Amino acid sequence: MNRLLLALLAASCTGLLPLAACAQSASNPAPPALEPHSGDYVEHDFHFSDGSTLPEVRIHYTTLGTLKRDAHGHATNAVLLLHGTTGTGKTYLAPAMQRELFAPGAPLDASRYFIVMPDGLGRGGSSKPSDGLRTHFPRYGYNDVVEAHHRMLVEGLGVDHLRLVLGTSMGGMQTWMWGERYPQMADALMPIASQPIPMAGRNWLWRQMVVGAIRNDPGWNNGDYSAQPTQWTRVMPIFTIMTNNPTRMQTQAPDRAAATRLYDNLVAEAGKNDANDVLYWFESSWDYDPSPDLAKIRAPLFAVNFNDDLINATDLGVMQRLVSQVPHGRFVEVPEGPHSYGHQTLAHPEVWRPYLVQLLESSDTKH
Repeated sequence: MNRLLLALLAASCTGLLPLAACAQSASNPAPPALEPHSGDYVEHDFHFSDGSTLPEVRIHYTTLGTLKRDAHGHATNAVLLLHGTTGTGKTYLAPAMQRELFAPGAPLDASRYFIVMPDGLGRGGSSKPSDGLRTHFPRYGYNDVVEAHHRMLVEGLGVDHLRLVLGTSMGGMQTWMWGERYPQMADALMPIASQPIPMAGRNWLWRQMVVGAIRNDPGWNNGDYSAQPTQWTRVMPIFTIMTNNPTRMQTQAPDRAAATRLYDNLVAEAGKNDANDVLYWFESSWDYDPSPDLAKIRAPLFAVNFNDDLINATDLGVMQRLVSQVPHGRFVEVPEGPHSYGHQTLAHPEVWRPYLVQLLESSDTKH
């Protein structure tokens, strides 16, 4: 299978997600099925942080393993995994994730842990604009996503304690928020490919390219379109440019013809998403700023970022400045190398798995 075909396969199997991750998965299959189970929890009378309400909000989730409780009925082995902006909970069922995280003997061995992988509000099987409300859907923010997940866990699954909260990209951002909002609920926190600061600078500029392209698409019609608008999709390859290592992109599309085919494929894949849903994805970070309350985080926290990640630029010095405010915080910056993929190194758990092992060992309250 040539490199371009691998790149196109990657784009087609994940939509806007990693170029390299699916390509690797195609040639390196997962271990035997781990029997995931899916469900929905309907939350009634949900109040959003913008002041609006919905009579019902549905949160879809996938689980692996069996929930265990102590003699007092408290959950002892639950793990919450949070996905990125363009993903769903099933991101964690990718072959590499299953092999490196959930297989027998792996750090989150599914025979030992009860692993919960929800679809964030606005995505996948959870309530979202494309369900019918379109732009009348409340302008949810990250605080609403965290609140909806918390209610799903506590009210829906009866999980009152978490062994670990781990998130990548947007999920990493929400992991910081979990530590602040529910400081006693988790034993350990692992935000990956994120920074505890509000969107600004280059990170905000490229997102505004996406938002502006949708809002100014001639077919968008203020969200009340009868057919999906298409012009906005031509800006969506900026997501791939921002989230992938340039050396690997050059290898995957080594000449102009290959790069043009890759561009056309990425545009086509973007068009498979509902424009209003995508608009809400990229606008939902409007309320994100955990920086003032980092000292409230009580659980051990291990933040992992990647040196070649353009979204969380290391030269800003954010992590070095702020992690010290977390009482039990630690930061590692993974250097660029043969096993790095830019921001999308998050889809390669073989890179960051050793840090997860360290975090679990250091936060094991049974020793």
